[in-house]
Amino acid sequence: MVRARAAGLADADLPRVEVTTREGGSGRVTLTGRWTLAAITPRIAELRQQLTAIGGDAEWDCRGVGALDSAGMIILWRAWGQRLPQVLEAGAEHRRAFERILVTGTGEKSAVAPRRQAEWLRDAGAAALDFGGHLADLLALIGRVALDMLHVARHPGDMPWREVSANIYKSGVRAMPVIALVGAMVGVVLAYLSALQLQRLGADLYIVDILGLGIVRELGPVLAALLVAGRSGSAMTAQLGVMRVTEEIDALATMGVPRSLRLVMPKVIALAVAMPLLVLWVDVLALAGGMLAAAAQIDVGHQVFLDRLPKAVPVANLWIGLAKGVIFGILVALVACHFGLRARPNTESLAANTTASVVTSITAVILVDAMFAVATRTIGVP
Repeated sequence: MVRARAAGLADADLPRVEVTTREGGSGRVTLTGRWTLAAITPRIAELRQQLTAIGGDAEWDCRGVGALDSAGMIILWRAWGQRLPQVLEAGAEHRRAFERILVTGTGEKSAVAPRRQAEWLRDAGAAALDFGGHLADLLALIGRVALDMLHVARHPGDMPWREVSANIYKSGVRAMPVIALVGAMVGVVLAYLSALQLQRLGADLYIVDILGLGIVRELGPVLAALLVAGRSGSAMTAQLGVMRVTEEIDALATMGVPRSLRLVMPKVIALAVAMPLLVLWVDVLALAGGMLAAAAQIDVGHQVFLDRLPKAVPVANLWIGLAKGVIFGILVALVACHFGLRARPNTESLAANTTASVVTSITAVILVDAMFAVATRTIGVP
C-alpha cells in the first residue's frame, strides 16, 4: 500500500478485489480502482493471489474500474481461465476490450480465432494495392527525373556535375576491383566446365563461341548489374534513407532545392554512364580468364582464341550488351532511389527498405534481361 501511494496514486485509485458470498455458495467479485500497469505493479503478487483464490463460477462486477489498460486486462484474462465469465458486469468500453481479447487471443494461451476462408482474398488485395502504390511512386519518380533532365537541357548551368562525377566514382570506379575478380573467376569456371564437354565431342575450338556469346551478350551485363545492385544500389538507398532519418531531405525542401534534381538525377545519370563501362570491364576480364583456362585445359592457344573471337561473336552482341548496361544502370538507380525516399525516419524502416531495394533491383534486372533475350533473339547470332 505504501509503495502504491509512493507511485502517486490516491486511495480511491488503488486496484482492489472484494469478494462476497451470496446465498447458494456462489461468489460475487467486485473490482474497483485503476487497473493499469502503474497501479498494478506495486501490488502484483497480492492481486494475483486474490484472483487465483476465486472460484471459476463467480460473478464479476467491473463497473467500478476507473481505468483499464492491456496489463490489467491480461491479469484478469488469466484469472478467468482465458475466457469470459458467465456473468460479467462492465461498462461498454471495458466489455469491448475484453471481447477484443477473446477474438485476437491476447492471452498467453487463449484460443486464436480460426482463419476465415476469405482472408486470402483480402491479403491478395492488400498485396496488390501495395504493389500498385510502389509502381505509382516509381512512375512518378521517373516523371520527375525526366522533367529535371528537360530543365537541365534548357538551363545547363543547373546541371549538378559534382554530384554526377562523385556518383560515377563511387558506383563505377570503386566497384571495379570486386567486379574484376568475380568476372575473371566466372570466365575461368565457365571455360573449365565447357572444355570438359567439348573434349568429348572433339569440338575444342567451339569454346570460343560459348565464352564469347555467353559473356558478351548475357553474363557480362547481368553480372555487372547484380554486383552494382548489391553494392552501389544498397548504398544509394541507405544514403537517402539516412538523409530521411536526419531530416536533410526536408531541409532541402525548405530551402527550395528540388530533391530529385540534386539527389536522384545525378545517381541515374552516373549509373547510366558507369554501367556500360563496367560491362566492358567484366567482358574483358571474363574473356581473359576463360582464355587462360582454355589454354590450360584443352590447349587452345591465345592467338587462336583471339583470331576466332571476332568471327564467333558479331559486333551486334557487343552493342546489345552495352545497351543492357545502360538500361540496367538506370533501373538499379531508380529502384534504389525509390526505396530510399520511401524510408520512414527510423532505423527499422531504413533496414527494410535497403533489403527491399536490393531484392527488387536483382529481380527487375533478371526480368528485363529475359525480355531483352526474347526481343533480340534473331540479332547478333552468327
